[in-house]
Amino acid sequence: MATIRLKYSERRSAYFPEWEFYLVSSDERLIGGCWGVPLAWDGTVGDLPGGFTGSLVRAVTGHEEGVVPNTFVLMAAAVRSDEQGRGHSSRVITAVRDRAVAGGLGRVLAPVRPTLKSRYPLTPIETFMTWTRADGLPLDPWLRTHVRLGATVLAPAPASQTMTGSVAEWEEWTGMVFPSSGVYTIPAGLTTLAVDRAADLGTYVEPNIWLRHA
Repeated sequence: MATIRLKYSERRSAYFPEWEFYLVSSDERLIGGCWGVPLAWDGTVGDLPGGFTGSLVRAVTGHEEGVVPNTFVLMAAAVRSDEQGRGHSSRVITAVRDRAVAGGLGRVLAPVRPTLKSRYPLTPIETFMTWTRADGLPLDPWLRTHVRLGATVLAPAPASQTMTGSVAEWEEWTGMVFPSSGVYTIPAGLTTLAVDRAADLGTYVEPNIWLRHA
């Protein structure tokens, strides 16, 4: 999937290798990992990056321009499927957050991809982020994990990253057929896919939710 982030990913790996983390068992079995980027943020919602891609761009360009970062953005975290449900994700997030603060990055953000959102692709992210359970915690389990660790829901990121491809590519990626131009719901999509057959283009603009860790 062609996205602007491809322009910056290689430089990100070269600039910030110290912000890639892995959780390994005592017998050296990889359990999970995460990565993030340092950037400058003034602490206001108005100065938040656009989301995942915006954070990547700001971190890379800021590094190249000599901007001093004050914020760590946790970009992605994952635990292997056979190790899920054992608290590993919480341990990874906590360890990385503490490492960032100890490294002088006093603010910690995360553009979170809510796992339950794919069941509600037509619901605006601004609405979904307000949904809670009876106990007041977020309805979404991945948001709930962060909130239990002290994070607060900060703002929506309705255009966190944009993915484009030809109609044939999207048909291969989704296992669907798109006979005409229009808007489609797709497997695991947090929102809809816009297909323009005349331009041979499919465009998916994924929303995320900004969280700030205490």
